[in-house]
Amino acid sequence: MKGVLWLAWRQQRLMILSGAAVLVACAAWVVYRRSEMMSLIDATGWVPCPGWNGGCESLATFQIMDGNVTGIRALGTLGIALPALIGVFWGAPLIGRELETGTIKPALTQGVGPRRWFAARFGLAALFTLLASTVVAALVAWWWAPIANTLDGPYWHDAPIYNATGPASVACALFALTAGTLAGLLVRRVLPAMGAAFAAIGTVTVLVTYFRRSWIDPETRITPGMTPKRPVGSAWSTGEFGYLTPDGREHSIWNVCQTSGEELRRCMAEHDFVARYHKVYPSSDFWTFQWIDTALYAGGAALLLGLTLALLRRRIA
Repeated sequence: MKGVLWLAWRQQRLMILSGAAVLVACAAWVVYRRSEMMSLIDATGWVPCPGWNGGCESLATFQIMDGNVTGIRALGTLGIALPALIGVFWGAPLIGRELETGTIKPALTQGVGPRRWFAARFGLAALFTLLASTVVAALVAWWWAPIANTLDGPYWHDAPIYNATGPASVACALFALTAGTLAGLLVRRVLPAMGAAFAAIGTVTVLVTYFRRSWIDPETRITPGMTPKRPVGSAWSTGEFGYLTPDGREHSIWNVCQTSGEELRRCMAEHDFVARYHKVYPSSDFWTFQWIDTALYAGGAALLLGLTLALLRRRIA
């Protein structure tokens, strides 16, 4: 290792080594906690049965869940926070500190072009970002898998699982790094750049989360007449319940027949309702949502990286 890559390593090694130590500690903790969970599962002969209505209500289930859910949620929360931490504390100072202190000028007088200098610095940061986000996502998914979608969760659509596992979490971390880097280039001062990066990352994450359910149509589960409704199970309920008329028109439960038993039967007869409906996203939609989010974050990262490269020479002149 020599030249600009050696310089990039020297300037970022504290961040990389500190992050690696945290990852090793997290991995050791997860291995220990998961091994305890699997020992209890083996000892009790517990068989997973996803959903609230899966017949999992037993002492073994509650022991297994109570001993692991909090830890899984905590690790998932770290996974949620990781992109913002990378973007704010690594991306924003990546160029911003060099511009603020003026140390970029000596580096560029050694026959190194700005793009080559940037490629070494950003490439090293991006490599560790990929590694860190992938490891955290894998640890969360590995620990959660044996008790996935059981009783009160966590479920696949809960934030500590959905936002901390899968390719979307990795793409989000890369997006955050590029957003922070561009903020440092534009603002040229570290603290304001960190604030701008945090605002940008938070805004994009909130928007993606808010519009996520509009990416695809939910599954409509229909129950004829008064037959017992199909349990929600591990599906993600949209909260859209209601009734159907013979011609297939939907009538929300929030507008009519908010009753049960014999009163519900009479109300359905009065309005000529022949079935009930409930809209959900089945657990199989996890990957559809993930790949859409991944494309959005990866596309955003590519766009911001291209903009950074286009502005680089002008902003550091």
